[in-house]
Amino acid sequence: MKKNLFFALAACAALSLTSCKKDGEGSARLQVRLTDAPGDYQAVHVDIKGIEVNSGEGETGWVALQSVRPGVYDLLKLTGGLDTLLATEELPAGRISQIRLILGENNSVKTGDRVYALKTPSAMQSGLKLKVNATLTEGITYTILLDFDAARSVVSAGNSGGFNLKPVIRSIVEAQSGAIKGSVSPALATPAVFAISGTDTVSTAYADAAGAFLLRGVKPGTYKVVIQPKEGYQDHATENVSVTLGNVTTLAPVALTAE
Repeated sequence: MKKNLFFALAACAALSLTSCKKDGEGSARLQVRLTDAPGDYQAVHVDIKGIEVNSGEGETGWVALQSVRPGVYDLLKLTGGLDTLLATEELPAGRISQIRLILGENNSVKTGDRVYALKTPSAMQSGLKLKVNATLTEGITYTILLDFDAARSVVSAGNSGGFNLKPVIRSIVEAQSGAIKGSVSPALATPAVFAISGTDTVSTAYADAAGAFLLRGVKPGTYKVVIQPKEGYQDHATENVSVTLGNVTTLAPVALTAE
């Protein structure tokens, strides 16, 4: 039932930040962050070159963010609710429909104490497009989280013994959702944590080395939070957890019971 989450990215701008800004239109602040959950690898390095944003529906109107921090990021260091800031910009308030993540060639995976280059399909050379469909309101700060699913994004390259990178990324607009955080002891139980509505799992996370977890992108509503530790400990469930828009619901610390 465990699943890994990996990457989600975004932002908005104009051919220049002022050129698309209408008279009387205010600005919003947009942060783009990157996060991941543990995968079955020792490291997954992703080479990020740039981020572009589109407020329309077609191929016109793409604008490059000027504040992007390019570099090679180890996704497996961004777990247990941790993330890293990729860009922060003041943007004209209004709608953004898509983002595009531009990757370089210095991508790699480490497994079995060996490092393998990650080959990227030629179709990715123009960038990976993600739908956002969010509206930025004047005076509000938004975070768009790129949640990169490392386990599904790194795939075996057949009999060659190598690996390909086929990014699977979920984008989450933080201001349009709530979140649930908490802590579990003992931390070495390394539990997976799920927010469940009815029969649907709406968010998944792993507790970090200190036992802390953060369920992101949870819409307002009431949920059951299920903690599933490794063998040797019993599952734990918290019923009727309320989530409100733009707020983080904090659960009481959970002490797991040994089997």
